Amino acid sequence: MTFFLQLVVTGFSLGMIYALVAIGFVIILKCSDAFNIAQGHFVLIGGYLGYTFLVPLGLPIWASLLLAIGVAIIMGLLIERLTLRPLVGKPVLAVIMMTIALATILEGLATLFWGGEYKAYHGVLPTVALKLGEISLPSESLIGLIVSVVVVAILMFLFHYTKIGLAMRATAEDLQVVQSHGIRATTVYSVSWVIASIVGVIGGILWGGISGVMTPLAEMAMTAFAVVLLGGVNSIGGAIVAGIILGVLENLAAGYLDPLLPAGGGLAHVFPFIVMIIVLIFRPHGLFGLVTIERI
Repeated sequence: MTFFLQLVVTGFSLGMIYALVAIGFVIILKCSDAFNIAQGHFVLIGGYLGYTFLVPLGLPIWASLLLAIGVAIIMGLLIERLTLRPLVGKPVLAVIMMTIALATILEGLATLFWGGEYKAYHGVLPTVALKLGEISLPSESLIGLIVSVVVVAILMFLFHYTKIGLAMRATAEDLQVVQSHGIRATTVYSVSWVIASIVGVIGGILWGGISGVMTPLAEMAMTAFAVVLLGGVNSIGGAIVAGIILGVLENLAAGYLDPLLPAGGGLAHVFPFIVMIIVLIFRPHGLFGLVTIERI
């Protein structure tokens, strides 16, 4: 039972990081009707930024997070202003192709600046392990849980209780109505891309603290993409719940199923997608997605 609870607790921490990255997908999807293929590369850049600030520069975790957020804000603004704003009003496919190009550029920049080599910063993070009886949460997982919960709470407050959050929700519902009320859609798009960049970078720092950073870290976005589909592509709350569910299930699969398979298994990495497929067969709109009804 202790082993099971240990897997659930660490899986919950992992799931919150997945949810954090998934929120970036949902925000861009709601404002532009397009999936941001480059979201995983925001995570990659975040991981390398975390390494740079924590190891070569030797900064504390709070200062590293603040500096990384500053870089994410600039990156989000530049990406939206220079590459996505000219595509406003263009077909959704054009936006998707642009995000694919952005993913390639960001991966190239990561290789250029950091060599694409494996970087780790486990030992430089504060030692704040939590122990409840026989169940313990390592420092990296505990820091990831605390930071991701705080960031998600701030985002939920932003969406529901601020004017810009209301504008973002309204823009996602009907762009023409929003513009008729004097709300600048370009401002909403800029804020959306900044938030997507921030959550991706923070997710990369937290994930890098757990497993280290390397170019394949960008593939973490595929699991976050599964979270989005499972929770419902237009539901931020659904992304949070689905992230926790898939994080826990992935950990349980790693603990119980992988040892039963030859060569150590590897089922844990695909298990979230198996769950996603099963759920979507019976609920194509996800667990919390809205069902669209069109009248002809």
